[in-house]
Amino acid sequence: MPSVNIKPLADRVLVEPAAAEEKTAFGIIIPDTAKEKPQKGQIVAVGSGKKDEPLTVKVGDTVLYGKYAGTEITVEGKEYLIMRESDIFAVL
Repeated sequence: MPSVNIKPLADRVLVEPAAAEEKTAFGIIIPDTAKEKPQKGQIVAVGSGKKDEPLTVKVGDTVLYGKYAGTEITVEGKEYLIMRESDIFAVL
């Protein structure tokens, strides 16, 4: 798991998106322009939560999130998403 020098604030988490699918279940290769944005990723950093609402996710959790959730950021050449915990649908 990568270590990043970012500490999200409050109820935000930093997610490393999973790689987009390279081919379909039938073996058809998907070109870069047609790849779906991943909706699954691994949490690499978490905030401290809100005063009345502690975070329920932790570093290392694999999560599902909304298709357009979060803000894309680049740190040391790697792509990450920073989002609120409420944007996460499930922990796998």
